[in-house]
Amino acid sequence: MAGILDLLNSDLGKTIISGVAGSTGQDTNKTSNVLTMALPVLMKAMQRNASTPQGAEGLMGALNKHDGGILDNLGGLFSGGVNSDVLQDGSKILGHVLGNKQQGVEQVIGQKAGMDSSAVADILKTAAPILMGVLGKQSRQNNVSSSGDLGGLLGGLLGGNSTQKEQSFLEQILDADGDGSIVDDVAGMVLGNAGKQKSGGLLGGLLGGIFGKK
Repeated sequence: MAGILDLLNSDLGKTIISGVAGSTGQDTNKTSNVLTMALPVLMKAMQRNASTPQGAEGLMGALNKHDGGILDNLGGLFSGGVNSDVLQDGSKILGHVLGNKQQGVEQVIGQKAGMDSSAVADILKTAAPILMGVLGKQSRQNNVSSSGDLGGLLGGLLGGNSTQKEQSFLEQILDADGDGSIVDDVAGMVLGNAGKQKSGGLLGGLLGGIFGKK
């Protein structure tokens, strides 16, 4: 199974990136960087949520509502700006998937991408329903009907191009203690402070290597 980052490198992915960038008024390259970092984080969070029966049931229900139809009319979606219903849907998805980690995740990604966290939030709200559409379409094609199937689908999409180090980065973000200072907990490890960067801080260099941004 192709990974989620393979999707971003495909023609469909390029259409999504340029459309999201245009709709949010952000630079295309920075939008690409944000989505490259954020989509695996969102999927890893979904995978963790789906590890409980209640979480799996909730995600299955959400995927039943997102059948992939959004992917069939991306031109219409992006022409004239994404409508408020899609953005509201995206906001709900992010809140459900990331919970109290949402703001911190947006800040960490924003710092790495060189973008304000509010701009990251706009990108993610626009992209989240599209990601759910991709997952909904995949779940139908693979006849996903149980939590085990769902975990396998998410794992396959993450594992299609994921390295062990990348998985470690995802866990580092999502395992922060939720005390409201996720950036303090994670940014030093992921982004590296000035001193760590000089000595090749492990996760700072790691993330730069994974996402092609030093």
